[in-house]
Amino acid sequence: MFIHPQFDPVAIQLGPLAVHWYGLMYLVGFLLFIGLGNLRLKQGHAFLTPKLLDDLLMYGVLGVVLGGRLGYILFYKPGEYLANPLAIFKVWEGGMSFHGGFLGVLVGMWWFARRHQRSFWEVTDFIAPLVPLGLAAGRIGNFINGELWGRVTSPTAPWATLFPQARQDDLLQAQGNPEWANWLLQYGALPRHPSQLYQFALEGLTLFVILWWFSGRQRPTGQVSALFLLGYGAFRFIAEFAREPDDFLGLLAMSLSMGQWLSLPMIVLGAVLFVWFGRRESR
Repeated sequence: MFIHPQFDPVAIQLGPLAVHWYGLMYLVGFLLFIGLGNLRLKQGHAFLTPKLLDDLLMYGVLGVVLGGRLGYILFYKPGEYLANPLAIFKVWEGGMSFHGGFLGVLVGMWWFARRHQRSFWEVTDFIAPLVPLGLAAGRIGNFINGELWGRVTSPTAPWATLFPQARQDDLLQAQGNPEWANWLLQYGALPRHPSQLYQFALEGLTLFVILWWFSGRQRPTGQVSALFLLGYGAFRFIAEFAREPDDFLGLLAMSLSMGQWLSLPMIVLGAVLFVWFGRRESR
């Protein structure tokens, strides 16, 4: 059984300035975006210039940060933030939503395309393969922080991981379950899925390989974007079966998590758009 190594969430301490690992992972994601974007430009995706790529990153960063924060507020804790609006600005306490950030990026890409007189789908087709490795970096940040841990699993499973940070959650879940209470007494924590690493492998590495390969040759405009929607939605839906749902929400209708319900529209829309763009091109 693997015990989470309890990394210090602060990667670099420079006097009063503390640089957290999660912030560094955001930086890694943005650098990968620029590096892979320039590589795609050299491969013949020449409707953008390096200067416009920098502008595109700026729009994307704003979309991720603003959309991610607003999405978390609206999707997960609307009542709490409505009662205390000033808490919206306490970003250092955490609280970001991928689906909100994704919608924010779409708005940013629409504004970029409109301002620079580019096709919206051309822009999103260009950036879709650049995104998954940034998502992978974010999941590594989650694992380093020991947050967003997985659901309880058997202690004999080769992937079983103990997260001491989940102590309070472990105590609550062990109540009324003698077997889990025994595990908690024996190991000091409940064995859990390292779901952050599952998401790193699925939404990050696997989705990157698929999109990079698929976009390596000319495709109908919009299909790369549609494949991102379909692929991310499907991989996130699968990974959520191993991820512990938010304690303030739990499982919702049909025993699905909020992340799964938010991923379902992405799967459906991605599949429909993929077929529609292909048929439109053939016509």
